Amino acid sequence: MRLYLKMSLAVAMVLLAELPQASCEEQPEKRAASHFTIELQTAHSGYDRRTCWVHTRAGMIPGSVHGSGDPFSVVMTMHELRLTGSDVYYPIHDLRSDDGGLTWTKRPQSHGASFARRKLPDGVEEGISDFWPTWHAATGVLLGTGHTVRYRDDNLHPHPRPRDTTYSVYDPETRRWAPFRKLKMPDDVLFFMDGAGSTQRVDLENGEILLPTYCQLREKSSGRFNSISVSMVMRCSFDGETLSYIAHGDILRKFDARGFSEPSLVRFGGKFLMTLRNDEHNYVTSGADGLQFEEPQRLAFDDGTDLGSYNTQTHWLTLGNRLYLVYTRRGANNDHVFRHRAPLFMAEFDPDAMQVIRSTERIIVPERGARLGNFGITRISDNESWVTVAEWMQSVPPHAHDPKQCEKHGSNNSIFVAKIRTRE
Repeated sequence: MRLYLKMSLAVAMVLLAELPQASCEEQPEKRAASHFTIELQTAHSGYDRRTCWVHTRAGMIPGSVHGSGDPFSVVMTMHELRLTGSDVYYPIHDLRSDDGGLTWTKRPQSHGASFARRKLPDGVEEGISDFWPTWHAATGVLLGTGHTVRYRDDNLHPHPRPRDTTYSVYDPETRRWAPFRKLKMPDDVLFFMDGAGSTQRVDLENGEILLPTYCQLREKSSGRFNSISVSMVMRCSFDGETLSYIAHGDILRKFDARGFSEPSLVRFGGKFLMTLRNDEHNYVTSGADGLQFEEPQRLAFDDGTDLGSYNTQTHWLTLGNRLYLVYTRRGANNDHVFRHRAPLFMAEFDPDAMQVIRSTERIIVPERGARLGNFGITRISDNESWVTVAEWMQSVPPHAHDPKQCEKHGSNNSIFVAKIRTRE
């Protein structure tokens, strides 16, 4: 274990070949050797017990943008969350690294009007949330996507609550985000409550984008919107400034447990795979073109048992010639964590069997009482990817808004960067 103090924040980076497992279900000697290493870095920590940082996701800007030989830069966006509410987000801030992630700016930077809430009639405000920046190679810009969220009196606006897919473009020279814009949709009924929040996209070689999204549909009998979400992938064009809808694929439905939401897409081994959040069991599906998909099936280990991941995000990570899934799950001595959303696990995924290979499971970010379910993946190279996540300082009821419940296990709203590198 090596300790680095290369930041003014005295940030520590710990090189970890394998972390201990939270579950005692299997002995470590029965596990396969890891094909990857983990370097866990704390980019920022500390908070004021009134708000905390969440939804930390990083976009990589290649070094060639700045000039030959320069290291790549990273912009990590995040929301400030009010602890006494439910999904009450304030405008996006970011941390930045210009030395390939060795050091980070001291404190999150605000971008003023670019992400400020916008006033609507009747005292309603509209902001942006669940943002995810990703480098768009065809146009050479950093494009972030998310969705809108509406508030009244600084609390969530009651349903029906319109929602739109949103996006913003980052200028690496001025280091500023453009004011967020809404994706124009052709069908106001289908896409009335649509959003690409916390979804993992795929950029095609021709510059088009496959952007997963989810929405809630009207009930035919009453015309009201119900709480069942459906998911799909939108095919979009992007010219470096404007994101435009072209078409959408299959509408994936599950008419119970609030349906499917927060889909994440990856292209691997000649096909597309997508995970789907569901209240009871998270799901996975695959397809040949990124728009049409097979019937979703529950995420499971290769021994046939349920993965135990539910009601939160799962995202994909590629490393060398292997595909991995990053997730949280039950059964890890974590009943004290909201919806078992910590620790963060990573395991190899078999795209043929459509199962998680149990013997390869490793903890990549440990559990310290706070949830870690809202995280991001950043591809750095063929042999390196990062997982970024913040300790979300809300606990389980009846003390959901008391951050001391998380603190007593060691958490302090740390923002972690788990740098995953292949051994091969």
